Amino acid sequence: MLTRRQSLALLSAAPGLRVLPALAQPGFPDQPVRMIVPFAAGGPADIIARLLGPVMGATLRQPVVVDSRSGAGGMVGVEAAARSRPDGLTTVLASTGALVVLPQLMPRMAYDVQKDLAPITHVLSVPQVLVVSPKLGVKSVAELVALAKRQPGKLTYGSAGNGSSLHLAGELFRLRTGIDIVHVPYRGAAPAVTDLLGGTIDMLLADVPVVVSHVRGGALPALAITAERRLPSLPEVPTMAEAGAREVISETWYALFAPAGTPPDRIATLHAAAVAALRDAETRRNLADQGGIVAGGSPEELAAFIRSETTKWGEIIRLANIRID
Repeated sequence: MLTRRQSLALLSAAPGLRVLPALAQPGFPDQPVRMIVPFAAGGPADIIARLLGPVMGATLRQPVVVDSRSGAGGMVGVEAAARSRPDGLTTVLASTGALVVLPQLMPRMAYDVQKDLAPITHVLSVPQVLVVSPKLGVKSVAELVALAKRQPGKLTYGSAGNGSSLHLAGELFRLRTGIDIVHVPYRGAAPAVTDLLGGTIDMLLADVPVVVSHVRGGALPALAITAERRLPSLPEVPTMAEAGAREVISETWYALFAPAGTPPDRIATLHAAAVAALRDAETRRNLADQGGIVAGGSPEELAAFIRSETTKWGEIIRLANIRID
């Protein structure tokens, strides 16, 4: 996840209104479009929404207003969207946890992702980077795996808490490489990074923006990126596939939805506006500079992606016996 300072820096670079083709259809309500963000103001989802909103608004020729509804790991905002009138005037920018992870960890949910939400488009993916304590003295994934196999149960990895995307990424790495490492949960990514810098823990799979400055500054060795291709922000860091761990693909992603029952023509209008924003050169640059991979794609592709991610992370949750308190 982005730090508050990084988020504010990204917000300061948000594009102003630019000349884009008007895509609003006859019959689309001539009122502001609400984009619910299920996390606190100033966080990564909020910043992404504020980057997209003005450009989408220019395309729609009506304002897109960000509405922060934080709480319960994103579930409060997603529920608010699911219960809203399906008229095209409400969207929600939701992420991995509230859409595919928490529904598999919570005994009861107030919404059903498949039944209560209508996909619009996949907006952005932020991969993780495997960083290690300099004290380990390893320079590659192969060396780290070999060390862990020589010392089973001795090495530790941090996360932002039980059930967090960083926890699941760590378990994915553990399971796919066949090593025995110990999970150390923290209250957020920042304290985990602090302890990694101090040598209290041995490794961390962190969202790229959280540790990119430490990697560039030489404080933390980066062994691999959990994306399919190298990132422009860290071009010297190999992918997991290049490092010999091909099955370790993990990203924190953000996607745009409307309430189920929203008319198809209005979904199409919102989709066209969102994709136009994602194709805007300045918006793409602002997102890519922070380690994000701009996505896009059709509602059908997003629906298939959600099903695939649900299956993938459900397997990890079961194999690792992940529980939340």
